[in-house]
Amino acid sequence: MKTKIFLTLIIAIVSASCARSTISDDRVSLFLTSFIKNDVKVSIRLDGNANEEYVLSATFTPPDGYHLYSKDIPLTGVDGLGRPTLLELTSESQMKTLGGLMENVKAQKPDFEPKDLLIYPVGAVTLSLPIELPPGNEWVDDAVKVTYMLCSNNSCKEPVIGKIVPVRIPGEGVFAGQ
Repeated sequence: MKTKIFLTLIIAIVSASCARSTISDDRVSLFLTSFIKNDVKVSIRLDGNANEEYVLSATFTPPDGYHLYSKDIPLTGVDGLGRPTLLELTSESQMKTLGGLMENVKAQKPDFEPKDLLIYPVGAVTLSLPIELPPGNEWVDDAVKVTYMLCSNNSCKEPVIGKIVPVRIPGEGVFAGQ
């Protein structure tokens, strides 16, 4: 009997750690999904706090020596060069945007022309979008869109534009009473 209880406890601990989520009295952090496309790893998370303020985040991790472009350049780039790094809700999303897209690092002017083609420093970039979760106490299937382009000093990968990424998100009532 003790062995059965011990195994059940171990399975519960392993299952909880595999979900890569944290729920505490003052915040929630949920890993939603990740993928790799054109050598960039993209990880998407949902973070929230006790005030029921939620932020959807995407971390774009390029390989060494490569950079991404600023969220603030035009969708078609500058003079056709580059593409912005973006995290957006789809038009059918059950989530609602509550503010502008934020970045964890500031974009810089490049050492080359055109100078308006703002780039992030080499390394990972996290973009965060304040959101409102859909109503209800159920988990729902939803999707987000991501856009980015990876370049080094010598070459660029084909841009990823408006890639639809499925996510499963909680309704606003899922964390009530936590």
